[in-house]
Amino acid sequence: MFPVARAAQSLVARRIQHTAVRQAHRKHEPTFHDKYGTTALLGGAAVFLSVWGYVLTQLKIEWGFSPVGRVTPREWRE
Repeated sequence: MFPVARAAQSLVARRIQHTAVRQAHRKHEPTFHDKYGTTALLGGAAVFLSVWGYVLTQLKIEWGFSPVGRVTPREWRE
């Protein structure tokens, strides 16, 4: 191996080891996502499913069907 490449490789390895040691000694403080991430995700999924469940079952929307032949005009009032 060339001396320059060997020096670069050892420098990179030393930097990685230094970073790993520094992060290992630091206390991990929970973030918002650590505390509430799963709860927020499940809550959002529940709201999403309940809203779309209501839309698809209660609003009587006929998806993709043509109204031709189904809609009849009302009698005109005079």
